[in-house]
Amino acid sequence: MRRFFKTAEGSTAQLIQLCAGYFFFYIVTGITVKYFTDVRAGFPAMHDMEFLVYSTVGGSVICLGVAIGLRWYRLKSNATMALGRLRLPRELLYIIPSGVCTAVIIPTTTLNYMLLPSVMVAMVITRGSVIVISRAVDAIQIAQGILKKRVYWEENIAVVFALCAVGVNIFWSTNKSDRPSLFESAPAMINLGAYVIAYMVRIYIMNYYKNTRGRGVPLDNKGFFALEQIAASFAMVAIGLAFFNATSWFGVEARPVAVFRAAIETPKPDWTGAVLAGSAYGMVAFFSVFIFMFKGRTATFAGLVNRLTSLVAGTAATLAYWVFWGGKAPKTEDWVALGFILVAVGFLTRAEKKRTAEMVAAHEIGDKDDE
Repeated sequence: MRRFFKTAEGSTAQLIQLCAGYFFFYIVTGITVKYFTDVRAGFPAMHDMEFLVYSTVGGSVICLGVAIGLRWYRLKSNATMALGRLRLPRELLYIIPSGVCTAVIIPTTTLNYMLLPSVMVAMVITRGSVIVISRAVDAIQIAQGILKKRVYWEENIAVVFALCAVGVNIFWSTNKSDRPSLFESAPAMINLGAYVIAYMVRIYIMNYYKNTRGRGVPLDNKGFFALEQIAASFAMVAIGLAFFNATSWFGVEARPVAVFRAAIETPKPDWTGAVLAGSAYGMVAFFSVFIFMFKGRTATFAGLVNRLTSLVAGTAATLAYWVFWGGKAPKTEDWVALGFILVAVGFLTRAEKKRTAEMVAAHEIGDKDDE
């Protein structure tokens, strides 16, 4: 037990520790989303957008509370810049845009589920795009000379099986949707475009930060997270204000806008519980960022670990909600997808063994997890 909680930076044990935390809080988040949006009698029956509003508040309070309370914002920087009499980390020039991207990703994720032709299409795009983006970022940064490591063939094979896992629902299901197709809906395409672009920029920035640490400058992921979350919070307030006034300012009359406005003007009776549930969502953010930025790993590897952990946790949350709250049982396609995930994890395990051996040889990490 002591070994588990006391792990070396960049070690496999530390990676497992982060995945365990991400897995646990993702399950809690998955269960609370299902509970608060359950339309059966006796449940809160909130709209997805309503729950997003309340849970985002709870998650943001957790993230900001830790970042400011523990003074994580004191980033260990490569260089500083002058702003009047202040000396600020030069990394703020790209961390702030990363925070703005985070503020875009949060609402567009939920809007994807509301605007795309089906929930399954949204799941494939939101999860699959991160995997593809991570691999693309590695290719770009290798070409730029920013990333000095190569992507192992095992990681590329894992990408294929991961995409099979996220896409299995599309090919399995025969359900029809009454929503227009993606290419027939301008709001859906605009929202999806914003989501993909924001994630692309954010993953690029996180890996740029990770791969450009100067000699002797530690990889201060806590500092990056804190500054990004502070920037994201300001951006989310601005986005929320614009969304709240979308009708009067821009003449936009859409159901998501109306639901968002109503969630604030006439809060649901269970809104405080939803805010509290958002604390788990905030904890997910910690582990998610730290996995994405894990020391010495490629964006391909980290993106796969992040998405595959969330896929397994999502199935576990569905299973738990079915057993304890009488929700819908995991479908056959969920178990088929899990099979693809396990194969992908097998290839990632091989890649992790090769990567740690490479890092030990380069003296980037010790040869024991507890050093």
